[in-house]
Amino acid sequence: MPASSALAQRTSRVGVFFDMDKTLISENSGALYMRYRYDRGEISGIEVLKGIAAYLQYKLGILDMRNWTRDAMQQFKGQSEQDLIAEAAQGFNELVAASLYLEARPLVEQHLAAGHVVAIVSGATRFVVEPLARELGIDHFLYTRLEVEDGLFTGRVDEPICYGEGKIYWLGQLVEEQGIDLARSWFYTDSITDKPLMDIVGHPVAVNPDPLLYREAVRRCWPVRMFTPPSAPQASSPLLA
Repeated sequence: MPASSALAQRTSRVGVFFDMDKTLISENSGALYMRYRYDRGEISGIEVLKGIAAYLQYKLGILDMRNWTRDAMQQFKGQSEQDLIAEAAQGFNELVAASLYLEARPLVEQHLAAGHVVAIVSGATRFVVEPLARELGIDHFLYTRLEVEDGLFTGRVDEPICYGEGKIYWLGQLVEEQGIDLARSWFYTDSITDKPLMDIVGHPVAVNPDPLLYREAVRRCWPVRMFTPPSAPQASSPLLA
């Protein structure tokens, strides 16, 4: 049975799923992390320019996200998982928490108070997604997984990456475990790349949508919400997570 058909089966609980970048936070987590590493002298200006080029390809719709992710994750090959956890926690405290949209926390709290199963579903890695989930009191989070052997990253990604249809694959496990009824569930995102997931929930919501998602939301009468950046947002870098 196709993943989307299996996920469409009616169960019982209400799920609430959030994309992360530009949905819960006003920044791009990949951009924040790259700037963090650049400021620490860990990457060069050339690597920053490569990131900008990848972002421009992404905006033009010509970036092969899956191959780009596989190549980008090679940078962690041989690095200790525990070291990256510690580094990402520090980076989160300095950058990501400060980028939280003003409406994000109250909205998450509203859904939690209603007894909904709340989850972050992001193409970023665990090392950014998990600290944000903890900050917001969210127990469930889905992310692009990096392969680890003997405590070290191999440079490979556990397929599929958590992007596009890949988000549905990983979400399917949570839906089954928690007995979630997708027809009664919500998904918040800013990106047209998440349309496959929006198509299978009963309550898709476009948050600060990109032009293609905005057009789709208007066409299909989906709610559009414009969240407010924090009063002193971090300067944005045009890089792709």
